[in-house]
Amino acid sequence: MLFAQDPVQLQYPLPETGFTAPEIEELLSLFELPIHSPNSGSEGSNSNSNRVIFSVDERKRRRMISNRESARRSRWRKKKHLENLTVQVNRLETQNRELKKRLGSVLGQCHVLWRENDRLTTEYLSLQARLQDLCHAIVVMHDFQRPKQLSSSI
Repeated sequence: MLFAQDPVQLQYPLPETGFTAPEIEELLSLFELPIHSPNSGSEGSNSNSNRVIFSVDERKRRRMISNRESARRSRWRKKKHLENLTVQVNRLETQNRELKKRLGSVLGQCHVLWRENDRLTTEYLSLQARLQDLCHAIVVMHDFQRPKQLSSSI
């Protein structure tokens, strides 16, 4: 069991908390209470002797160290975020190039198919006109042979 006069032993830094050693020490110093010994009486004149009191300069120095550490972590997070964004930009640029390449290929195939479709349409119209000419020739030949058939039957 821990007693008020026993120092708390922590291994610094504690990565799971995100606090640095100076930040943790400063936080702990805020919770330290004066220790009264049984023979000190009620005047409490000697009660501050066991308590760690930080001066204003010491608090400023600790706060400055804490702020520097916080700024360092912030810069590190910003750097990691920028690195992640750079990786994402590179990946998206590569994907964009691949998609443009595929689009160019598809458009090329589409152009070839349009030309083939135009050629086949022209060929269809030509064959249709030729078929109509042949049908007309058959009708004319049929009409031409019909009077001969009528005269031979009489």
